[in-house]
Amino acid sequence: MSRSIIATAQAPAAIGPYSQAVRAGDTVYFSGQIPLDPVAGNLVDGDISAQTRRVFDNLAAVAQAAGGSLAQIVRVGIYVTDLANFAAVNAVMAEYFQPPYPARSTIEVSALPKAAQVEVDAIMVLD
Repeated sequence: MSRSIIATAQAPAAIGPYSQAVRAGDTVYFSGQIPLDPVAGNLVDGDISAQTRRVFDNLAAVAQAAGGSLAQIVRVGIYVTDLANFAAVNAVMAEYFQPPYPARSTIEVSALPKAAQVEVDAIMVLD
């Protein structure tokens, strides 16, 4: 099976030795996105909702670069530094996804890169 690297300037560049996403066959594996502004490269200002919106906007840009959309995402992994933000993250996710929702896990972690409050990775299957 061939692999192809997905990259777009519409999402933040990788801040380490990894790709924004990798396509293998009809499946696209997204690296975790934190709430970085793709132009400035800075963490966005604002609360957990603002950060989560930026993350999903970044994921949408990578999905589009891969030839898909958020509607084709089948699994989401969410990492938060405080599970007290669970409801706020859910509310923002509901703005970006429609039923049937992707499978998901939400995990509290002690810290994320650049002091982000949220990071999301995903898997997408292209139709």
